[in-house]
Amino acid sequence: MAKAQHRPHARVEKRETTPIQNAAILVALVFVLVGVLGFLPGVTTGYSDMEVAGHQSDAKLLGLFEVSVVHNIVHLGFGLIGMFMSWFAMGARLFLLGGGLIYLVLGIYGFFVGEGDAANFLPVNTADDWLHLGLGVVMIGLGLALRAKAAERTSGDADTARGPAG
Repeated sequence: MAKAQHRPHARVEKRETTPIQNAAILVALVFVLVGVLGFLPGVTTGYSDMEVAGHQSDAKLLGLFEVSVVHNIVHLGFGLIGMFMSWFAMGARLFLLGGGLIYLVLGIYGFFVGEGDAANFLPVNTADDWLHLGLGVVMIGLGLALRAKAAERTSGDADTARGPAG
């Protein structure tokens, strides 16, 4: 009777990702983290004054950035969408460029809308406006600068993930 072969160390190959995918995933994770932190009392000052939406919300993430329930949900959703889009390199590029453009426009919009205006629906303050401008510039910069293709592996590259038993 033939004895079945046993492979004690099964290997799972890591899916190759591109630099642009890695950057987009990192940006998306930051958005998810910010969305979660916006719901945590202590991290968000004035938590009991948080409104569902609108400029009446006096809650501030890290005591600096105005947030509301809708604002936090937008961060969570934006981050989750970014993670899904980052599955493919072109999706990651689209997330960084399109999302960067959205945040750039949102930052500029914030400078023209007063903090007490009804048009300030998220809500945003001056700190948010500068943050949104910075995010937009960084996301667009990453989307333009990073490669969408994985680096070519040469035969001389060491495969350190497999270890010496390789």
